[in-house]
Amino acid sequence: MPEWLTAVDWSALLTKAVTIAIQLAGILIAFYIVRAAGRKFIQKSFTRMSDQRNISKGRIITLEKLAVNIFSYVLIFIVITLIVGVFEYDITALIAGAGIVGLAIGFGAQGLVSDIVTGFFILLERQIDVDEYVTIAGLDGVVEEVGLRTTKLRGFDGTVHFIPNREISSLSNHSRSNMQAHVDISIAYDENIDEAMRVIQTACNNAASKVDTVVEGPDVLGVQSLGESDVVIRVLAKTVNMEQWGVERLLRQEIKEALDAQGIEIPFPHQVYFHKESE
Repeated sequence: MPEWLTAVDWSALLTKAVTIAIQLAGILIAFYIVRAAGRKFIQKSFTRMSDQRNISKGRIITLEKLAVNIFSYVLIFIVITLIVGVFEYDITALIAGAGIVGLAIGFGAQGLVSDIVTGFFILLERQIDVDEYVTIAGLDGVVEEVGLRTTKLRGFDGTVHFIPNREISSLSNHSRSNMQAHVDISIAYDENIDEAMRVIQTACNNAASKVDTVVEGPDVLGVQSLGESDVVIRVLAKTVNMEQWGVERLLRQEIKEALDAQGIEIPFPHQVYFHKESE
């Protein structure tokens, strides 16, 4: 047997390995317990805050998720520090080394700092909250999470977009007031405009009576434009947030059925084919 094998104190090595394994297991178990307890505490705290103060649900969810993120980052840092201590590595040397590395990658970390600063001001100024319909960086969707680094946006096709906060140079929030539903209806030039508008208004009234998401209207505004083969009449209504599309679909259906019932033509492209037979 090689001398180096006999020189090793296997009993001490095994004892050390078992001790380290137990310590690591204890740290991981404590991590999961503290993480679960911390998240539950944060959730209860914000629920209690929501009940006691007049704060919107979206705002509460936004702040709750942010608090969970910050708590997770701090907890992970503590766990890493404890694991390093288990292996008896000098944490001071590690921090010093991290400082040197930090200087080396300082310029590369500017984007991260920009993300955090931008995210902080987005939250401070209450520009957006969870569950709001927004347009960010040319993308439309509903906000699922606002973090210090990224904003999570779910598109209407189900796609989840992770947008770095530094790329949010401007945003549009569509959920801070009632929305508008507008529908353009075409009728033929041969039809009586006044009669068509009367029929359309009646259809609008019928549609409004079927739903409780219409805040104002719908009203026939009048002739919007004169096309090559049609007269375009515009209908406008104010709706509850995120309900404008459903109201528009209902209006189109009601108006189409009403115009058909009154024999008012909705023009559509026609194609005429000429067939020339050879002599």
